[in-house]
Amino acid sequence: MKRLRDLGEDALIARILRGFPGGKSLIVGPGDDCAVVDSGRGPLRLLKTDALVEGVHFLPETPAAKVGWKAVARVLSDFAAMGGTPEHLLVTVAVDADRPVAWMDGLYRGIRKCLATHGGVLAGGETCRLPAGAVISVAGEGLVERPHLTLRSGGKPGDVVLVTGRLGGSITGKHLTFTPRLAEAAWLVRHLRPSAMMDLSDGLAKDLPRLAEASGCGFELGEIPATRGCTRQQALGDGEDYELLLTVSPRHWQAAATAWSAAFPKLPLSVIGRLTEPGKTTRLAGGWDHFSPTS
Repeated sequence: MKRLRDLGEDALIARILRGFPGGKSLIVGPGDDCAVVDSGRGPLRLLKTDALVEGVHFLPETPAAKVGWKAVARVLSDFAAMGGTPEHLLVTVAVDADRPVAWMDGLYRGIRKCLATHGGVLAGGETCRLPAGAVISVAGEGLVERPHLTLRSGGKPGDVVLVTGRLGGSITGKHLTFTPRLAEAAWLVRHLRPSAMMDLSDGLAKDLPRLAEASGCGFELGEIPATRGCTRQQALGDGEDYELLLTVSPRHWQAAATAWSAAFPKLPLSVIGRLTEPGKTTRLAGGWDHFSPTS
């Protein structure tokens, strides 16, 4: 009997989505950071859902406020990856009935803090009971101006590959305190005009091949900006960095590199490689896969 671990996450998603029709208003469906809906006028609408599972995305002893922050920030990070901004969010919380009330208070304190800091409105949700543990699911909608919509699939051979920040070290706690790069993404789509962009959730070793494949390209990878104390392999494979991975024409990068440093002096934007013709690619190992036997 074939099991989920025999397929892996990407193959599983491709399998279960077969045969689903699209719609006239759905211009980007499964396979990018968000779905994109065109209502016919004004900005495009972004749709996203994500979930945190106790024992997978956070430990039972993790402070509830940090869990709440992470649950919302993950969705906001996906809006940033498309060049958009958050609007309304729905939060579903499934927990065991013996969970302390103070835990739920802390969870929503973290949610409230993230929304107050980065934008978006809690519009509703649901609570339900689990036999044990906790699951927090966040569904959200955002907006993106039509000229600023950036997909994974727009990269071209010769484009430089860049990443914000430094990678690796999520296990030390970074995955609970990261900043969704909404302000940075807004600057990038206005000044640098990325050809492709996504956020790094499963690790560079998983996500860079996904972006290259979506763009019909291969890639070459050079130096990686690693978090202090992290090895290159950790920077490739730890995952949950939630930095932006993007591709840009060399001409646009040369014109905007100095302006980025002036706008965000504390956050590096580093060239880590380039896209190549399909078939000419670097092989990478590592990264997170929910259904891999080694994850």
